[in-house]
Amino acid sequence: MGRMDAEKRLVVRKWANRVAAGVFFLATMLGIAVLVVLIGAILRDGLPWLSWEFLTNFPSRIPEKAGIKSALFGSLWLMALTAPIAFVLGVATAIYLEEYAKPGRLTRIIQTNIHNLAGVPSIVFGILGLTLFVRGIGLGRSVLAGALTMALLVLPIIVVAAQEAIRAVPNSLRHASYALGATRWQTIRRVVLPAALPSILTGTILAMSRAIGETAPLIMIGALTFIAFVPTSPLDAFTVLPIQIFNWVSRPQEAFHHLAAAGIIVLLIVLLSMNLTAVLLRNTFQKRY
Repeated sequence: MGRMDAEKRLVVRKWANRVAAGVFFLATMLGIAVLVVLIGAILRDGLPWLSWEFLTNFPSRIPEKAGIKSALFGSLWLMALTAPIAFVLGVATAIYLEEYAKPGRLTRIIQTNIHNLAGVPSIVFGILGLTLFVRGIGLGRSVLAGALTMALLVLPIIVVAAQEAIRAVPNSLRHASYALGATRWQTIRRVVLPAALPSILTGTILAMSRAIGETAPLIMIGALTFIAFVPTSPLDAFTVLPIQIFNWVSRPQEAFHHLAAAGIIVLLIVLLSMNLTAVLLRNTFQKRY
């Protein structure tokens, strides 16, 4: 009797496993199908408007003459400033929390706040950037103010990813370094960070992917919707691809909606290029270490 019950439970578990696998597969296929439909619609509407003139012209009230040059260069400027600021601050914070901070109440409070900040709506960071960088420090509506705001936005993601990467480095490597006479900082710099860097870069890729598509924080700090020049310094005014796309989508003329689709294609190309570069760097470090 007990054997028959065990066999029945085994059959039930196998069927439950198959049902769960089928549900998860259908959920994955549904997400992929929606993505394919969206990308197909964007390509259908945007490819006919995608040209060299579209990339080299400034925005215009005439759809046939409108381009995305100022927004494209603004996004590149923003990412070029955001990435090093967020990476340095995020990795330094993770090193302190994992290698130097002593376990205690203060450390737990810091950890809790970092995890909570990862779930804060992006517009809250925009309000913080407006108060602190635009008005408090007096940076105005500049690329640097936008980069600092976006760095705060993605900082929790990088910190958590860097902590997990550092925590995954075996303690045996640290002990071997100490046994050879290395100091703690030498061990971190020459052993821990090289081993953790591929995973840290993965977290940075995810963080930058979020930053390049954000609109609300930049609107809050006053990033402009119409700019007919390219920023030449971190203190210049700027606009970015998501804001320009939002501006075109909000207009009633259908031609501007096609321009928005072309802008989305450019944004996806920039995002994929950034991710490809980061993946190549990650793979290089994985082979080296």
